[in-house]
Amino acid sequence: MNDATDNRGPIIKFDKVVKRFGDHVVLDELDFEVQRGEKVTIIGPSGSGKSTVLRILMTLEEINGGVVYVGGEPLWHQRKGESLEPAGEQHLRQMRSHLGMVFQQFNLFPHMTVLRNLTEAPVQVLGVSKAEAKQRGMELLEMVGLTDQATKYPHQLSGGQQQRVGIARALAMRPKIMLFDEPTSALDPELVGEVLNVIRTLADEHDLTMLLVTHEMHFARQVSDRICFFDKGRIKEQGKPEEIFTAPKEARTKAFLKAVLDPDD
Repeated sequence: MNDATDNRGPIIKFDKVVKRFGDHVVLDELDFEVQRGEKVTIIGPSGSGKSTVLRILMTLEEINGGVVYVGGEPLWHQRKGESLEPAGEQHLRQMRSHLGMVFQQFNLFPHMTVLRNLTEAPVQVLGVSKAEAKQRGMELLEMVGLTDQATKYPHQLSGGQQQRVGIARALAMRPKIMLFDEPTSALDPELVGEVLNVIRTLADEHDLTMLLVTHEMHFARQVSDRICFFDKGRIKEQGKPEEIFTAPKEARTKAFLKAVLDPDD
């Protein structure tokens, strides 16, 4: 995948992808596509394979079968004539550069200021000048409402502020695809809203492809073009948010949504 990426077809495609941990099958011949610019949220019970999808895309987890495509190019494989062979590290690094990920834990560099957390990778990996990286970094901090925190260190910030820096840091690499792995799960309840507001702004104002895993159902309903309900490593049901949340067809989807939306019943 390069700047001459094939713009036809889905930007993400899982073709019969299998992922196992020992004898446990986490993804069971998963077929899954995301179109360019689409905002897709994956929901489902723990252990259904939601976060594994994101970790495979970030090349943090290898696959055991099938093929993953990003921008029309195989992610875990390289083309050799008419066949595919396992990808080398250079190919994985190149493909990974098109994706940005926001993790549950903030994963900021504790010994670097907020601004340097944003500028380090663009300078070291993309070869951007320090001046350009700094300008871009300050623009991103303004977008997430943290320009006044640029010279502070992560430990001086709240959890919500750290996660907003994490979002800005991912964006600093100019990814085509943004992945969010339960970005609010490590936050105190009163800090969740500020992070969701930043993600909502991203979804509304930027032409990014976004793939989210979240337990925030109200937010998922607001921000998503499509909801995919995962169960036992496969997509059990998918559709527009209003379809899934107001009239789910599958009994398993209904039971899950009842449990998470009406936990006290």
